[in-house]
Amino acid sequence: MIMQKNYRKTLITCYLGFITQAIVANFAPLLFLRFHSEYGISLGKIALISTVFYITQILIDMFCAKFVDRIGYRKSVVFSQFLSAVGLIGLAFLPKCFPDPFVGIIISVVIYAVGSGLIEVLVSPIVEACPFDNKDSVMSLLHSFYCWGVVGVVVLSTLFFAVFGIEHWRILACLWALLPLLNAYNFMICPIERLTDEGNGLTIKELFALPVFWLFIVLMVGAGASEASMAQWASAYTESALGFSKSVGDIAGPCMFAVSMGVSRVLYGKSGHKMDLTNFMFGSGILCLICYLLSAVSANPVLGLIGCIVCGFSVGIMWPGSISIASGRIPLGGTGLFALLAMGGDLGASIGPGVIGAVTQNANDNMKAGMLAGCIFPVVLIISVCLIKFFGKKKV
Repeated sequence: MIMQKNYRKTLITCYLGFITQAIVANFAPLLFLRFHSEYGISLGKIALISTVFYITQILIDMFCAKFVDRIGYRKSVVFSQFLSAVGLIGLAFLPKCFPDPFVGIIISVVIYAVGSGLIEVLVSPIVEACPFDNKDSVMSLLHSFYCWGVVGVVVLSTLFFAVFGIEHWRILACLWALLPLLNAYNFMICPIERLTDEGNGLTIKELFALPVFWLFIVLMVGAGASEASMAQWASAYTESALGFSKSVGDIAGPCMFAVSMGVSRVLYGKSGHKMDLTNFMFGSGILCLICYLLSAVSANPVLGLIGCIVCGFSVGIMWPGSISIASGRIPLGGTGLFALLAMGGDLGASIGPGVIGAVTQNANDNMKAGMLAGCIFPVVLIISVCLIKFFGKKKV
């Protein structure tokens, strides 16, 4: 009865937390070409926006692994919502406050990336600590809300741009900031429990001493790079490489990518108990590699677009699947495990888009060349899943 009355509010608040993360992670990429034309920023520098975002999250992951248990979940997660809102508002105003607009963009990105990093580390263990049944299904459904958040950001932003014009994007940035401000209050009043009793979880040093832990880190690096590389560049790819308009590109690229990723997570949430998760992840890795190759070498724009969309389905299970397996194999990992897994994913997500952006620029802004270089990321993912399947089955 208490769970139905109180912890359902916690779950809904965490859903909104992942939607907030989707907003801060995906709103700026919709404006990459706008930044390029309005501020005269090169595509190579624009690629650094994603890199800085994920590097900041990595630093926050490291901080959380060591200190968040001392600070407390509630204070940290409320702060995450506040910073997300401040960063979005800063994105609207700070670029005009500096001689180089790129400086203002990066400052704003750092601010909301700190909020996003806290969300990423804290929301999963907050839900894990709640007394729900079928936690694997609950966790998978939780992570699907990031995908639905991406869909909402892309669709509503595209509608806003179509009605009011993309030149008014600053107003939309401020409107998006309202959600984390509201959710900060929700986190203040919802029940939040600890994942492990104080002193019972493994230390960072003890986690580092586990070989299986490093397998999961490498898997998360491959998953983060495979997901973010396609997601962050999907809008620009569908516009520049496939020749679609801005509105069509945003809907057909990042929006459909997110839909297919969300479908993957919902399907696993409902049917995961019938599957061997590592086998499903291995097959998803093969599909991901095929999608990258299709996007890179297909001369048919429709096939290239299909590769972009289906890639979302192929990477959907990787992040929540890795967390599910890791938390089962390392049950005393606690907050530190969640934080370090997030760090691995963010490391991959910081490297991937930057590599694609740099290769694209060096190939005379040829996005297909960048996608071809991105094939290395699903290869890392496939190898990691194989190693975990054969060497990482023992619970520690």
